Amino acid sequence: MRALQLICLLALVFGSQAADLKWWQTASFYQIYPRSFKDSDGDGVGDLKGITQQLPYLKEIGITATWLSPIFTSPMADFGYDVANLTEIDPIFGTMEDFEALIEKAKAIGVKIILDFVPNHTSDECEWFIKSAAGDPEYKDFYVWHPGKIVDGVRQPPTNWISVFRGSMWTWHEQRQEYYLHQFHAKQPDLNYRNPKVMDMMKDVFRFWLRRGVSGFRVDAVPHTFEISPDAEGNYPDEPRNPYVNDPEDYEYFQHIYTTNQPETIDMVYQFRQVLEEMDQELGGDDRIIMTEAYAPLDVIMQYYGNSTHDGAQIPFNFQLISNLNKNSNAYYYDELINTWLRNMPEGKTANWVLGNHDQSRIGSRLGEDRIDIINMLLLTLPGCSITYNGEEIGMTDVWISWDETVDPQACQSNPENYERLTRDPVRTPFHWNDNNLAGFTESSTTWLPVADNYKYVNVKRERGISYSHLNVYKQLQNLRRETTIQKGESEVKALSENVLGIKRSLAGYPTYVVLLNIHDHVESLNLNSAFSGLTSSLEYVVVTDRSPRRKGDLANTDLITLMPKEAVVLKTV
Repeated sequence: MRALQLICLLALVFGSQAADLKWWQTASFYQIYPRSFKDSDGDGVGDLKGITQQLPYLKEIGITATWLSPIFTSPMADFGYDVANLTEIDPIFGTMEDFEALIEKAKAIGVKIILDFVPNHTSDECEWFIKSAAGDPEYKDFYVWHPGKIVDGVRQPPTNWISVFRGSMWTWHEQRQEYYLHQFHAKQPDLNYRNPKVMDMMKDVFRFWLRRGVSGFRVDAVPHTFEISPDAEGNYPDEPRNPYVNDPEDYEYFQHIYTTNQPETIDMVYQFRQVLEEMDQELGGDDRIIMTEAYAPLDVIMQYYGNSTHDGAQIPFNFQLISNLNKNSNAYYYDELINTWLRNMPEGKTANWVLGNHDQSRIGSRLGEDRIDIINMLLLTLPGCSITYNGEEIGMTDVWISWDETVDPQACQSNPENYERLTRDPVRTPFHWNDNNLAGFTESSTTWLPVADNYKYVNVKRERGISYSHLNVYKQLQNLRRETTIQKGESEVKALSENVLGIKRSLAGYPTYVVLLNIHDHVESLNLNSAFSGLTSSLEYVVVTDRSPRRKGDLANTDLITLMPKEAVVLKTV
């Protein structure tokens, strides 16, 4: 009964849109971390010309659009997430002319460009903050300031709030003689969105880049953009303790009920979406989109999609899988996480699936190298759009980086005993293009982060020549995504046993596809007729991995399918 209800729900969600799907509804998105993708000028840091050179690779692997982590002018205290000028390209990445050349080539080969947009804060070196600190009347209230409180004759921060990067969220500014708020690094002061001039300025940033040809924005750290309103005296409440964390410098030491997921954040996203709608009218062409980054409760995430009166983000990132799966998760848990999203998603909206990004351990390290193909198959056969982090398609894994080599500020503000828990450097290392020196990433003798030791056999050039490499399995799956059934069909996702997850994709008049993922180390035998209705007596293998004794084109009896440990396959009706 539950499965039947889900099929009906998905028929409503996808079937009603089958004739007029937008480009982004079935898109394969690809996140590029620019510092680590391709270095064109030999300084050991990736850049825009390097991305432009490699755009044909994105086309080769079936990518619809790529979003770039920040490329704007920045002192790089948080590697670009501390933006000093929101409408300039940082020289380390190139020039505005390089950006325009990137847009031109991307358009020519049919890959859309999405920019990272950081609304919560700027750099303390941003002109806006410098003017605000100086008391400039126009910018005085662009940021969140407070004189603090006097306790026993000593001035103290106004609240107990803890920064994501450890320590107080408040830093004293000598010139202004006030504390400023920073939910992240002290060099990343929070903008004050209760000042309507701030929202107007950020909307203009949207318009600036849209007019230069981008297809939308990934909006960073949305839940942090608003704090609770101050009381009549301009003061804020302390946050309550989290009894499960004992380190008073740790972000999780308090429960962030006043500094994240405030209701105003939802309205902010709706306002940004309205700007996109206006620009669609001005510029014409394909839809422009918003992708929102929010690690938040599911009921909050669903509000980002919109409501009965306002459209929101087309793609509120779905972090259910990346946040909750681990090496011990069974198929029932996969089933629960996937179907919980699908059941809660508002009618008429599009699902999305995120299993890797620049802040999370890589798939092969987090879930096991022997599950890389399983996870990519899951990502690319579920309904809606997929988001791949650069390197996951070739099976890159985390790189251990010593304390002395660590550069991530989230880790550097800790200590040698705790940094490994906090550092994001291991997932941001240079991309592996070939088995040449430093993986073909650069002509330099050094790189900004170390290259993985395994690049000699985990790289694009080598994997192109191996039939069942991670790369070639990924490319086969991307070809499969172009099939009408996968683009527009109904979906049924369920655990077939403790170890096997099944996905059925069907559409009247087209072949039905069945995806089988054996997550654990057991041989499994399945009768698919007892699991899914409407199958033919035989099924044809259309995608297999190196774990499979079968080959593409082989046939199997539907009532007896055997899966080897960690085998993942796609079959279709005959």
